[in-house]
Formats: sequence, C-alpha cells, structure tokens
Amino acid sequence: GSAVRDAFRRREPYNYLQRAYYQLKKLDLAAAAAHTFFVANPAHLQMREDMAKYRRMSGVRPQSFRDLETPPYWAAFDTGLEHLGRQEAGLALPWLEEALQESLAQVESCRAGCEGPEEQEREAEEEEGTGSQGGLYEAIAGHWTRVLQCRQRCVGDVATRPGRSLPVPDFLPTQLRRLHEAHAQVGNLSQAMENVLSFLLFYPEDEAAKTALDRYQAQLGEPRPGLGPREDIQRFVLRSLGEKRQLYYAVEHLGASFKDPDPWTPAAFIPEALREKLREDQEKRPWDDEPPQPKPLTHWKDVLLMEGVTLTQDARQLNGSERAVLDGLLTPAECGVLLQLAKDAAEAGARSGYRGRRSPHTPHERFEGLTVLKAAQLARAGAVGSQGAQLLLEVSERVRSLTQAYFSPDRPLHLSFTHLVCRSWGSPSPSQETSKGPLQALPSAQVRPRCGRLVAFSSGVENPHGVWAVTRGRRCALALWHTWAPEHREQEWMEAKELLRGPEKDEGEDVASRDPGPEPPSRRLPRLQDKAGKPPRIREEL
Repeated sequence: GSAVRDAFRRREPYNYLQRAYYQLKKLDLAAAAAHTFFVANPAHLQMREDMAKYRRMSGVRPQSFRDLETPPYWAAFDTGLEHLGRQEAGLALPWLEEALQESLAQVESCRAGCEGPEEQEREAEEEEGTGSQGGLYEAIAGHWTRVLQCRQRCVGDVATRPGRSLPVPDFLPTQLRRLHEAHAQVGNLSQAMENVLSFLLFYPEDEAAKTALDRYQAQLGEPRPGLGPREDIQRFVLRSLGEKRQLYYAVEHLGASFKDPDPWTPAAFIPEALREKLREDQEKRPWDDEPPQPKPLTHWKDVLLMEGVTLTQDARQLNGSERAVLDGLLTPAECGVLLQLAKDAAEAGARSGYRGRRSPHTPHERFEGLTVLKAAQLARAGAVGSQGAQLLLEVSERVRSLTQAYFSPDRPLHLSFTHLVCRSWGSPSPSQETSKGPLQALPSAQVRPRCGRLVAFSSGVENPHGVWAVTRGRRCALALWHTWAPEHREQEWMEAKELLRGPEKDEGEDVASRDPGPEPPSRRLPRLQDKAGKPPRIREEL
C-alpha cells in the first residue's frame, strides 16, 4: 500500500534499525543507519541529538557516518564536481561519465515501474480524485495517459537528491555541460563536441553552447563527418518529445492534465491554446522561489568536530522547541579581543545601531552598540585594532554556520544584522537593584552568561525571550539575526569585509581570497588561545 511505500521513501525503517543496532551494541551500524535516516529527514530534531551522541562515543569512527542509500550516480556526480572544483578535469571525467550513464539507467528503471499493478493505479486515482468514467476507450486512454505522465516524472525523480523535495533543474543538460567543458580542458575536442552537440538537443539556441561548439570546430581544423550527438541522449530526447506530443494531445482533446517537468520542451510541441497557461506555470516553478541549495559548508554532523564546540543544552533540556545552547565558540583570548573592541569603540565615541537614541530600552542602563561596518570604519581610521574588527566578522560567520547546521540544514541562512552591544549599570531604579542573573531568559528556562556561549533560538511566538537588567558591571553580547531571504542579507557585512581587505595585492600574487562571499569555516582566522596556549575546557552536559 501507499503508506508502506511512503515510509520506505522517508527511510523510516532506518530509524528503527539504528535503535536496534544500538541495543545490540553494534555502534558502527547504528551510526550508519542514523545517518541514512538523517539525510532524508534533516529537520528531525531527535535524530540530530542522537547523531551528536554517536559522534561522542568512543566506538564510533567518522567513517561510520555513511549513507547506505546514496544512489551511485549522485555519489559519482558529487565526486566529479569536487575534482572540477580543484581544477582536476582529468580525474573528474570518469566520475562525470559514470554519473550520466547511471542517471540514464536509473531513468530507465523508473520508467519500467510506471506500468505497475492495477492496485497502485487505483490508489493514485483515488488520491487525485480521478477514476475511470466511461467505456473501454476512455479506460485505455486514461491508463496510457497515466503511464506517460509517470514516465515523464522519472527525470524529476532521478534529479531529486536524497532528503530534498525538489529536483535539480536541468539535471541531464547540466551533466552534459560539465562533460564537454571537462573534455575541452584536457584536450579531448572530439568528445567535447559530442557532448556540446548533445546539450544543444535540449537547448538548440543556447548562445554559450553554440560559441563553445564553434571554438571546438575551429580547434579541430577539419570537419568530422561521423561526429554528432551521443546516441543515448538522442534516443532519450526523441522518446521524451514523442511522449510529450501524445500527452499534450490528451490535454487538448481528452481533458487530461499534464505538468511538463522540463523547461526545454520546444514551444512547437505545445498546443497554442495551452502555451500561455504553460508559460505561467513555468514562471511559478517551485524551485524558482526556493533559495539555491549548494552543499552546506557546515553540516550538523561537523558541528561537534569544530574545535572546542559542544552542545550543552538542547530543546528538551531548555523546556521548549527550536532552541539550543552551545559552548566553546570563542576562546577566552577571543572574548578579550571583542571586549577590547567594544571598549575602544565606546571611547572613540561610536554608538552605532540605535539610530541616535540614548537608550533603546531604559534610562537606567548605558548602552554601547557597534555594527560590523562601524567597526571596520574605525579600524581603517586607526581608532580601534583591526584584529578585533576582523574577528567580529569571522565570529558572526562562525555563528551563522553553526545556526544553519543546527536549525536549517536544508535551507541556507543569511546574516541579517550583526551587533556587538554592551549594557552597563547606570542609575538603577530600586526594582532593578535586586535584578541579577541570566544572559537570556526563555519561558521556563534561564541561561547564565559565559564566554563563548551561544544561545540560539527561532524567532517565532514559540520563543519569547528577554534579558535581565544589569545592576553592576558590564554585560556584552554579540547579537545576530538571520534570515532565509537572500534579498534581506546584511549589506554592511560585505562592505565591512571589503574595507578590511586592505590595499590591493601586487600583480602576480594569489587573488583567490578576493571572493566576496563568506569564507567557509576551514578558512577562518586561527582561533586565539589563552595565555597558556590551551583551548578552553568545556564541561559536557549532554
């Protein structure tokens, strides 16, 4: 039945398998089963916590965390892309070719399952609210239309990564483009032409592909009569177009429905009466509204491997949902650098972030705020040290990576606002004189301040929060807001990074570091240590 099929699609058996393996003390298999389930269910909070516990068990190795259900073509494709990213086209080619061959084979396997048992067809009809309403002709036409619809969906199914809900657009054309570019880099011009001609079967008017084809032909120097598109791609395109022609006929004359999954379908195959509606549907494709999904720089499985970082309290221990406390994001030395930055900025008269107001909350405390751009400007002017301003940038990206890894592993987060803010005791009211305590107050949970401690939580009604008044000394915190919307990312962060780059490098020096994007954790600034040269000691409470 459909319920069982859906359970296997969601990889639910692996959730039970990891529990069974754990009870049998087979930790390697338990970690593999947990990871396999987690890949397809990245928002499953309990499994996140289980994965963190497995990471800290002595009998579990990093190699244990493997996806037991990764399709071979995805593994080959990712390996090929990694080689291309390192400018290793020769090593990438066999992986990219294997990925394409396996992708086509998987499409064939999917198509073979489209003429499934009648019971499955009846279930599909009931779910869609359709059914056979007519005689033999209507029944045959309905059956064949469902088969063709299923076959057309196969490319989208194959192009969907495990754990994703949407396919990678133009998966097959993308592979062909990568192949012809890689072949050209190693000098295989005949193979480069073969693959670019195959790409042009999907997009015959693509200017970049036509330019590449002209270049390959000029480099070869003489026409090659037998050189043409790949036969496997020719068969695929011709068969797909033939099925689309039949489906559009069924839509126009038999009242059938068809959502074309391919943006490359020629307009001539679409009945004129349907072209406008199809154009509107194409413009509303769900992946156009979803942010790009590159491979995350930091996966949740990597969080506890970062030096000194531990998950101290999870949502259950904090008596709520979508909240966590992590320790070890800063060393004591780094905390000192940021505190000095705030002090120096205050002495320089900088109070940014409050739009000129003396105090945003109460007249009984002094507030000193510093944004990343103001810190960079002060550093360029020599009013504060550049090390502190640079660390402010780096720490904000470190926090963003960890927050995304914990709360939003399948959807990129962007920094929306970064603010280093200090509150000092001023002239407290009598009620404030007895108010002492936590860094952050959440419903039924209080978190005490500590150097390098991150209190992270979602911004919905599930997490009202506040900070107790400061009645002595000074409390400094780095407050960060994050957003899913790339159009609302913090522009000042990028401006600050440009300001802190310093003078342009001399000609001939490495310029790879000029990439304006946030740097991955592996390239971040070295962690500052305390005077003894040791990382902070973190007490594990999980």
